[in-house]
Amino acid sequence: MIIDPKKIEEVAINGFKGGHGELLTRNYVDDKCKIMYSTLKPKASSGLHTHEGNCEIVYVISGEATFHYDGKTEVAKPGQVHYCPEGHSHYMENLSDTDLCYLAIVPEHHVK
Repeated sequence: MIIDPKKIEEVAINGFKGGHGELLTRNYVDDKCKIMYSTLKPKASSGLHTHEGNCEIVYVISGEATFHYDGKTEVAKPGQVHYCPEGHSHYMENLSDTDLCYLAIVPEHHVK
C-alpha cells in the first residue's frame, strides 16, 4: 500500500496533546497504526504524554526537534530518528524560527 501525504487533507491543531502553538498534520490511521506527516511551527510544542499500548518513531525531515524524553533533553536533526518505546514519556518542541517537518509512526501493540 502506498500512502501519499499530499493526498490527505491537512489539519491544523493548536495545543497538540496539551502543548502550545500550531501543528499542521496529514494523518493516515487504521486500527493497527497511525502515520503522521506533520509540521510543528516555530516555538510550538506537543504536550507531555506516555505511550501505553503503542510506541512512537519520529523521523526528522527538516528543522530541529527538541525532545524531552523520560526527563532528558535530546535534539534530533534531519535524517535522525527519535524513538519512544511503550511505557515511556516524551514531548517535542520546535525551539527554532523555522518549521520542523517530520514523519511519525505509532504502531499499536495491543489492538483493541
